Amino acid sequence: MARVEERPFPPGDYDVVVVGSGPGGLQTSYDLRALGLRHAVLSADEAPAGMFRRFPVFERLITWTKPDAPFERGTREYEWYDHNSLLAEEPESRALVPDLMDRTFDVPSRQEMEAGLVAFAERTGLEIRYGCRWEATRREEEGIVLVTSDGEYRCRAAVFAIGVTEAWKAPIPGAEDALHYVETGDAKRYQGRRVFIVGKRNSGFEVASGLLPWASEIVLASPRPVDTARIGRLAVRTRYLDPLDHYARGGAGAYVVDAAIDRIERHDRGYRVSAHGTTWAGELVFEADDVLIATGFRTPLLDLPDLGLATVSDGRIPALTPFFESVSVPGVYFAGNASQGSPGLRKQGLASNSTSVNGFRYNARILARHLAERRFGKTLERPAVERDDVLPYLLSELAHAPELWVQKGYLARVLSVNGAVRDEGIVPLEQFVDESGPDAVAVSVEMDREATIYPAVYVRSGGRLVERALPTHPTHFFESEAHRRELASMLELIPALH
Repeated sequence: MARVEERPFPPGDYDVVVVGSGPGGLQTSYDLRALGLRHAVLSADEAPAGMFRRFPVFERLITWTKPDAPFERGTREYEWYDHNSLLAEEPESRALVPDLMDRTFDVPSRQEMEAGLVAFAERTGLEIRYGCRWEATRREEEGIVLVTSDGEYRCRAAVFAIGVTEAWKAPIPGAEDALHYVETGDAKRYQGRRVFIVGKRNSGFEVASGLLPWASEIVLASPRPVDTARIGRLAVRTRYLDPLDHYARGGAGAYVVDAAIDRIERHDRGYRVSAHGTTWAGELVFEADDVLIATGFRTPLLDLPDLGLATVSDGRIPALTPFFESVSVPGVYFAGNASQGSPGLRKQGLASNSTSVNGFRYNARILARHLAERRFGKTLERPAVERDDVLPYLLSELAHAPELWVQKGYLARVLSVNGAVRDEGIVPLEQFVDESGPDAVAVSVEMDREATIYPAVYVRSGGRLVERALPTHPTHFFESEAHRRELASMLELIPALH
């Protein structure tokens, strides 16, 4: 290991300190550097992508990458087909994950994902202070102090890209005697055993799918039913459908049960799990050799709650503004999958895609721009758009912009009209809807409860906001004459465009 004095970012004063070297930390550092913000990156790991050396337990991600697509690799449009690579300006650093995939599946293994992130850090020349563990935090008049294993770092803004990786068990009596998902271990150890899995979300079905060839019996249980119609349209179907298929056939040794767990009791021969049905009235008792708790994770916040950091989701996730700043501790920001703490509008119940790389890579870019402008006073370019180009430009964004297609109903392309027409870039839709400002138009791609995808337009004119859903299309052709007519009629609400 290099001597302390040879490593980058020694303790001291910085404008921004980023904690973490996973995909969220790497993307944030890249974007901060591109905007000229002086920052340090600290990581407790010894190399990038430490999480992908551990998770997911059964190797495969649920976000897909299509190596060959209708658009050339490295283009902006191709990002919609590559949900795992980070974003870069230089061509040699774009779309790195597809080249590393063996094409056995359309989702990468964690080893392929790790290799892609390592390659990104190397090709972009990102500097990171590895082996430096964040240990404590305090507020001072000039900003924030991070106490680390290497010393103290002072900054005006701290960005925590620390993931949602700390095991969390639902408050079920006896859960403390069972293993968490992270402790699952080798599938072979479950050969011929009866396994009860608490939880029917991603990690629960991942474990069930991985253990199906080995366990004699598997039960997955949680109160809420699986929405099979919705799952069938999502990437997580690769995890969910195999155990569900076993259950649907009957007699295959897999059960997917809607039940609330009352208690877990350990005895000499294993476990007894007592539950009661939620979609079926009655008491249920299961005997199992092993119980695995797959009720999720929380952000490892350390002492941040002592500073007043507000949380959501049973205290597991920081509560964030649309620009990923703590709602209660100014100057504390989050990147990576903890940015899901900024929920967006949640129109028709649609959540953000901020739990995965494909979504939070765009959040990092927005966060970096926000820090540059709002906290450090940089003036960033807002390109002018000719009035005759407004309509085709917005239609093209609706048809092809990866930010809008990945973060449906969450991110929007915004043009402001204040004398000149200016491209405000990709911004959180919630911020556009809630804030006042000059006349402007925003477009987004949205999805209803039946998973029907449609374009939407928002016009702010004279202080009034008007929203309209545009027609859907079976091939998502949003540049049709019908879309052109409806968008043009909305743009007529802004007098300065005519």
